Amino acid sequence: MSESDRAIAEGAPEGFIKVLTVPGKDKILGATIVAENAGEWLGEFTIAMKHGLGLNKLLGTIHPYPTLGEAAKATAGVWKNAHKPERVLALLQKYFSWRRGEGQ
Repeated sequence: MSESDRAIAEGAPEGFIKVLTVPGKDKILGATIVAENAGEWLGEFTIAMKHGLGLNKLLGTIHPYPTLGEAAKATAGVWKNAHKPERVLALLQKYFSWRRGEGQ
């Protein structure tokens, strides 16, 4: 919560969100929120679980700023960054370096 502008503005930057997913997938199996006003955030994860929406869908959803709900999107962003396709990105980096004529 220390990265949530709204939580900082309200003087409540302590806490965290933990999301349990299917290994290798973005499907949400459960969420734990430990923070002031945690109940306000839990609804978004509950709806996502009920309707089969994964973290990628939460990440692609526009959240108003500054709100506490942005923490759900930030959590999805952390998951996405941890699961980025390193091999594909390395290949793309080599390809675009070659296209730009670097290393010749």
